[in-house]
This record gives sequence, C-alpha cells and structure tokens, in this order.
Amino acid sequence: MKDDLKSATLAAHAGGALDQESGGVVPPIRPATTFVRDTDYQLVNADNLYLRPHNDAVRIAEGLICQFEGAADTLVFPSGMAAIAAAFRWVPNGARVIVQSGIYWGTTKWIRDFCTRRAITLVEVDASNLSELAEACATPAALVFIETPSNPWLKTIDIKAASALAKSAGALLIVDATAATPILTRALDFGADIVMHSATKALNGHSDVLGGVLSTGAKSEVWQQIVTDRSDAGAVMGPFEAWLLVRGMRTLPLRVERMCQNAMNIATFLSDHPGVDRVLYPGLASDPGHALALTQMNGGFGGLMSVLVKGDQSDALRVAGRLQLFLRATSLGGVESLVEHRFTVESHTGIPENLLRLSVGIEHVDDLVADLSQALGQ
Repeated sequence: MKDDLKSATLAAHAGGALDQESGGVVPPIRPATTFVRDTDYQLVNADNLYLRPHNDAVRIAEGLICQFEGAADTLVFPSGMAAIAAAFRWVPNGARVIVQSGIYWGTTKWIRDFCTRRAITLVEVDASNLSELAEACATPAALVFIETPSNPWLKTIDIKAASALAKSAGALLIVDATAATPILTRALDFGADIVMHSATKALNGHSDVLGGVLSTGAKSEVWQQIVTDRSDAGAVMGPFEAWLLVRGMRTLPLRVERMCQNAMNIATFLSDHPGVDRVLYPGLASDPGHALALTQMNGGFGGLMSVLVKGDQSDALRVAGRLQLFLRATSLGGVESLVEHRFTVESHTGIPENLLRLSVGIEHVDDLVADLSQALGQ
C-alpha cells in the first residue's frame, strides 16, 4: 500500500493484508507449527522454518503496527508484561536504570523484582518533574522508562525532554504509550528509542486477546538482542491471537476517536459534579499536563481517566457498586466501559482510597453520563 495513507485507511485494510490463495479480503489463519522441506531438504517456503520465530499472522500484525508507529521494526509478544520484560532483559547485571514512579503497578512490581535479582540499580522518579528526571540522568544509565499518560495518575510526560535527558545519560528511552495508542501519540516521533504497548488494551480493543508490542526507531544492537531473545525464549504470540489482534486493529482509529469524544464529555461532566473532588484527565484545561498533552497527543486525550470521589473508600465503593453500564473489572481500552477501585488492588502504593479508574468505551455518551449520575446519587 502507499506510504502516505492515513491510519484509518491502513487499519481498515489491515495494512494491505489479503488471503492471496483464496482471494479473500480477510487475511488467513495458518496454525501450522512446523513447515515442510522438499526432497533436497530445502524449505518449501524460505520464510518459514518453525512457528516460534515464523508466524504469518504475527507478521501481519507487526507490519500494521509498524506503519501506525512509523517504526523501523515491530515485535509482538504474548502479553504486555512479556513485552516489558523483553525491553529490560538486555540490561547487563550491575547496570543502572531510571523508571518513572506512579505507573502501572504490575510494571513497577516486575521491574523491582528483576532489578533485585540482577543487582541492577533502580532509580524511581516522578518523570513529570523534569528537574527530578534531570538529576537522575546526571549519572549514566542503561535505560529510562516512562509511561504517558500514566496509569492511574494520568500524568503527561514530556517525551522530547525525556529523550534528551536519557541521551545525556547514555541511556535508551523506552515509552509505554498504552493509554495513548499510536493513533494519538507516535512516541518515536518525539525521540523515544522504543515504544511499548499492551496490545491487550485498545490495540485489540475487545477484551479477548492478551498481547504486547515493542516498536523501535532503529534496528540497533540492543534491538537485535531483543529480537533474538524473543525467539530463543519463546515469548511469541500464537497465530489465533495475532489474527484476532489484526481484526481488532482494523477499527482502532474509529474506536479511539469515539473513546476520546466520550471521555472528554464525561471528564467535563464529572469535573463539575458536587460528588466529585477531582478528575485526572489530560484533556481538561485544568489538568497540569494539558498544555503538554496538546503538543504530543493528536486527535484526543484517550479513554482513560481517574476520578476522586468525594468521601472515603466506602463512598468510592458505593459509587462503583451502583454503576450499571460501567462494568467492575480490571483493564482498559475495550469497547465496553469499565470501572476499577484501584485501592482494593494496590493499597500499599499510596493510591487514594477514593480513586476510581474509568476506562471509557464506545457506548453512547448520554447513557454513560446517566449511569455515572445515578451512581453518584446527587
């Protein structure tokens, strides 16, 4: 397909993938784990030796994401955490890494354990405070890891500034842009070396696939280590999951547009509601990261927000319990709206007990607003 097509067109056509054998407009699923050789013991298809590194459906998914990101290369993994693990496993024992604080707890927990096992010095900083990040980067490091917008605090991090600071420390910058998706933020364009997404979330968008993605701006030596490690360690996505991911991504730009519209309306409604103390959402003009988000998010501010309900834990749980359309479940980025009381699952991290994280879906916004209104009860 042409190089200058918009994301919506690339997505609708799955990056140009067709079933060449049947002429079908939908790419096929090929579940074979191994591939035949001819009588001279040459591969019948030179691209396919064994399913672990050679997966047609995975190639299609990677090619489409690569086009979304404007990347030099893309790898998909069987989960978001598998992708994060791959982004760190190349770091040598005894090295130093800088990681944003207040990000997705699963990421923080794994990184802390990994660094302890490998005698890696871990420095956690509030990356939204560039002076803190600069101080951390004054000492050499192997990598800097940030998440923007962050989950669940919705902090917006300056990717360009973080890139410059990482380079000053001799480090690679890795950006988790799951909440933004490549439709809203192409982190590589702002200087990230590698961008990560949990494909489980908005990329797939239907709450039925686990997956993770890494995309790189250059095929560096570190990137080749990640490529080799994925194949050798077997951190690969199966053909059925990859096929479902491609199917989900064919509507990604359309879904993201609707989620952003709904989220903006809901954030505005909740910010004026007497039952709400505060709304954390970069689309609001009152948000500390709003001006920055305008420069590095194109087309909206995502479907993720956090709401501080007026009162304590019992008040937040009461509101969550009364919601009827917002399903009480973990995750984000799906077509259905979700609510989660984060204190229940990570009370030890300092998360406010009255915080509800909302993942806004593609339902009619009037129905979602009405559901929140009745649940807040004011």
